[in-house]
Amino acid sequence: MSGTTTAAARCRRETGAGANRWVVLVVLCVSLLLVALDATVLHVAVPAVTEDLKPGAIELLWIVDVYPLVCASLLILFGTLGDRIGRRRVLLLGYALFGVASGIAAFSGNAQLLIGARALLGIGGAMIMPATLSILREVFPDRRERALAIGIWSAVAAVGAAVGPLLGGFLIEHFWWGSVFLVNIPLMIISLPVGRLLLPESRGDREGPWDVVGALMAAAGLFGVVLGVKRLGGGEAPFSPFTLVPLLVGAVLMALFVRRQRRRAHPLVDLRMFARPAFSTSVGCIVLAMLALVGLELIAAQYLQLVLGLSPLQTGLRLLPLTIAAMAAGLAGAKLLRRFGPRAMVSFGFCLTAAAVVTLTAMGGNDNATLLLFGFVLLGFGLETTLFGAYESMLSEAPQTQSGGAAAIGETSYQLGAGIGIALLGSVMNAAYAPGLSSVPGVPAADSAAAGHSLGEAYQVADRLGGASGGALRQAARDSFVHGLHVTLLVSAGLLLLGAVMALRLPRVMECGAPATGTAAIPAPASDVVAVPASAPGPAGIPVPRDAAGTTESRVSA
Repeated sequence: MSGTTTAAARCRRETGAGANRWVVLVVLCVSLLLVALDATVLHVAVPAVTEDLKPGAIELLWIVDVYPLVCASLLILFGTLGDRIGRRRVLLLGYALFGVASGIAAFSGNAQLLIGARALLGIGGAMIMPATLSILREVFPDRRERALAIGIWSAVAAVGAAVGPLLGGFLIEHFWWGSVFLVNIPLMIISLPVGRLLLPESRGDREGPWDVVGALMAAAGLFGVVLGVKRLGGGEAPFSPFTLVPLLVGAVLMALFVRRQRRRAHPLVDLRMFARPAFSTSVGCIVLAMLALVGLELIAAQYLQLVLGLSPLQTGLRLLPLTIAAMAAGLAGAKLLRRFGPRAMVSFGFCLTAAAVVTLTAMGGNDNATLLLFGFVLLGFGLETTLFGAYESMLSEAPQTQSGGAAAIGETSYQLGAGIGIALLGSVMNAAYAPGLSSVPGVPAADSAAAGHSLGEAYQVADRLGGASGGALRQAARDSFVHGLHVTLLVSAGLLLLGAVMALRLPRVMECGAPATGTAAIPAPASDVVAVPASAPGPAGIPVPRDAAGTTESRVSA
């Protein structure tokens, strides 16, 4: 028994699940915070960047979009590369690149250099994001502790997304626009040595060569798909060559990538993971949840500023309860998952979010702070509950040797869901909004057509017209926007209910391992193998979790 206990303790220590595993979680959360901050911190700096660098319309679009576009495209490449050469190594390289790119971006003297620096930041982000989740999967082998860690991880993501605009606004008010990038450098300087000292190295299955062609094919395919989706979300014509060609080329490359992976003896990404209902369902739930969240946040921000007339700071404060509720859901997620199981938790999260969306259909042309507070709290708690349960189920269902690829698939689903949400819900919004402005008394047809593009443009046209016709156009635009908002919310609620039905394919209970007879080998570093009874307690007296094949095998790499 003493030998068994020693072996279990040794396995726990070598996976990083000992006394320092929570310190490791702090390091990983700092990594995530940086990436989440950089995705939103630039938004408030756009006017200052425009005034200083004088970028053209296309250049300004690329300054904002190139970071998420490059990041989403390279997640699979760097996630699987981490499985091959070491996840900590890729993470530390991502830290270094992120710091260097931040310095270049801060002191960019022209738009082209800033676009290049933002692209480098996207590469660094793609190296960091999947590595944080896959190392987390390695450091917390026990599913119950891992669920708590993922809850903290997701709460930090919510904080980063919310703090980004507030921090950016503060820095712009007191310094120049480049300061929004300089904030990354001190954290990177600290994270590099701390990460090298504390983070454990881990790798996946290194049999066979790494599929370089497949990795590049996936990167190019995702770049085309995400670019096309972003252009659709920006209101571009669906059949425009600059929209249709990237979508078609990207879709073809992704289809060829899937075909290539199925034929290889040692694929870059083991697509057999999608044959597991829990994994494929979790990925689908992430897409649907993000589809609803990003589209609704975008429309809600426009409603608060353009309909209710709130300032950007007031708008951020109104949306803050959504973030706080999301943080609370992340921190409570582990307990909820143990109590109710993945199926009930994710389905409940979708239903709660749908209820919040339906509640928000009561929004009108006048401010109702109580209604907005209640609706945003429900929305934040419901969506984070959904995302937490889906991420945890996806990561736990994937083989440990494929955790980097699985994390990359989850993050790619997150990015695609966000892009599709903006495109789909934006299209629904425009389809419901524009008809209301087609016959406003006293407004010429050309002006009505221009006003139908967006509420902001309608206000500009109304100000130019002035008088009674301008006032009538402004009121009609407000009413049409509110009508479009209601239609969009109802469509979103339908999609969320579809997600609740989809989540019924998830496991009913949270499987944390069960006693079994026999022994299983736990490979230790330096090819040292020890036998641990399958029914023996693992860390903290919890039975060793089973993998998808029903065994208790666990791979550990120093």
